[in-house]
Amino acid sequence: MTDQSAPALKEIFNLERLQHIATEMTAVYPAFDAKGFLEHANAGLAELSVMQRMARVSESLHAVIPLDYPHTLKRLYALAPRLNSGFVSLFLPHYVASYGRDDFKRSMAALKYFTTFGSSEFGIRRFLLDDFERTLAVMQTWSLDDNEHVRRLASEGSRPRLPWSFRLGPVQADPELCAPILDNLKADSSLYVRKSVANHLNDITKDHPDWVLSLLEGWSLDNPHTAWIARHALRGLIKQGNTRALAIMGAGARAEVKIHHLSVTPAVIRLGERINLSFSLESTAATAQKLVVDYAIDYVKSAGHSAAAKVFKLKTMTLGAGEHRSLHREQHIRELTTRKHYPGKHAVHVLINGEKLASAEFELLKP
Repeated sequence: MTDQSAPALKEIFNLERLQHIATEMTAVYPAFDAKGFLEHANAGLAELSVMQRMARVSESLHAVIPLDYPHTLKRLYALAPRLNSGFVSLFLPHYVASYGRDDFKRSMAALKYFTTFGSSEFGIRRFLLDDFERTLAVMQTWSLDDNEHVRRLASEGSRPRLPWSFRLGPVQADPELCAPILDNLKADSSLYVRKSVANHLNDITKDHPDWVLSLLEGWSLDNPHTAWIARHALRGLIKQGNTRALAIMGAGARAEVKIHHLSVTPAVIRLGERINLSFSLESTAATAQKLVVDYAIDYVKSAGHSAAAKVFKLKTMTLGAGEHRSLHREQHIRELTTRKHYPGKHAVHVLINGEKLASAEFELLKP
């Protein structure tokens, strides 16, 4: 059988990509030791993760370029627009964070420039560790920049729980530190930026949910960009049925609905197959109502014993008085790195405005 699985993410930094970097570096710096770079970068490459490979590129450049930091940066500035992958360009801010932390002003300018080709979100965090107040002050000015990539860096780089990076202790302890950045970006015209602001706020809900709720209660959601940020920032709290979060989204009242024809089909499946959830809603209210509709699956944890619920988003909508609406969703029940499946009966619940209103089930057979 042919293996048609997607290549591992780390293969972004494969030998072909290293050769591309060497070729383009030579084009902007003819004295570049391409052979030495490739030998250094390719050593033990197979055993390295994607982020380790990214760091290896930065380290390999440093190992073979005999120039000082400012002159090396000049070559890297020329290299950046020649790279054939935005993700690959992450090694450029890594170089800045590794070898330019004693040259603050120059390095801030470099991170600002390099982020326009990929992202400097990981590189900036090293400077936040070294000099938090000074670095955050620069990032606050970035939040007002004309370039959406720079504005996003202000939010993404200061996230307390940025994936693939260490946590920012000061921000995790006191989210107010980044409030000026978030306020500057709360109605940003760029979806790229808005996604970062929403994820930043969602990070904060893990430690300070009331702070986020109070902040959003003070924002005007008449602006659709701000409303989009609030909706996505509150996704975790809404899944938990948090009444303040639901109220911010206009769905704080108990839903006046009836659920009809709830079904989960097929009733019995094997791992790797799909289920189909379907039902219809009937409004029993005299006026239109805002509804946040989710569903939860109680995954069997082990051998038919206790279950662990996982909530999934389905739809946010306005249901008119007496209106009927049909909803359906297909779900792939497959093994994930974050979830192991066990055989047994799995309950599926319909949640509306945080309240469990109906349930069905399906059975997962043993492999």
